[in-house]
Amino acid sequence: MPDTPLPSLRAIMTAHGLDARKSLGQHFLLDPGITARIAGLAGDLRGRHVVEIGPGPGGLTRALLETPAETVHAVEIDQRAWPLLEDLAAYYPHRLHIVQADATRLDATTLSPTPRQIVANLPYNVGTPLLIGWLRQAAQWERLTLMFQAEVGERICAAPDTSAYGRLAVLAQWCAECRLLMKIPPGAFTPPPKVDSVVVGLIPHAEQPEPALFRTMERITALAFGQRRKMLRSSLKAAGGEALLERAGIAPTRRAETLSVAEFAQLAALVREDQA
Repeated sequence: MPDTPLPSLRAIMTAHGLDARKSLGQHFLLDPGITARIAGLAGDLRGRHVVEIGPGPGGLTRALLETPAETVHAVEIDQRAWPLLEDLAAYYPHRLHIVQADATRLDATTLSPTPRQIVANLPYNVGTPLLIGWLRQAAQWERLTLMFQAEVGERICAAPDTSAYGRLAVLAQWCAECRLLMKIPPGAFTPPPKVDSVVVGLIPHAEQPEPALFRTMERITALAFGQRRKMLRSSLKAAGGEALLERAGIAPTRRAETLSVAEFAQLAALVREDQA
């Protein structure tokens, strides 16, 4: 813990001329009560190495540093925020590490040893592709505590036969236990977004698919939900269509949103078996 009080977030933002940019999907979370709650949702961080994406001025970063986390690696692409974060790192030598990089081009598992977690208020414009990338390597992460637009969070946790259920739900729930943990109103952010936000908790399953099988699942779900109004015998035609569905014991007249995650996993396994 620092010996001298940290300046307020708003004060350092003003001093450095830092404001949120729409082009970067930025909405800064400055309320220390809310950031402390989010850090707490990650569980006991004692001995854990935490990766944070898009820290901005460092509101959530401060909350994470107040936990017993071993280290925090803050990945930030916005050069304007680097001086603020470096100032914060001076208060927490050897614990806070600033990574000046584009998170979409970074293998975050290379930043720290295990056990490692991700805790982040994700930029709205890259949240989904980042999540899919982390799901591909879910075995490397102990837990992910991530903030998304409410619509995206609901899609991650959606059940079959609901309007929100789709490719993202299947991929996420295939690899992890997914739960909506907290809702955050627009007024908590600077500037306020036009939508609510949610914190989603993902705890990877003990057993994870091999990379080739994950790629197959990505293809199957893209085909199925790319034409979700069509019967599966039509939408999955490129992957085997009716013959594939009959081998899986799935009626070819069903539609993608009616299949469980386990049924999609069965289809992916059969396709992968044919490819081997």
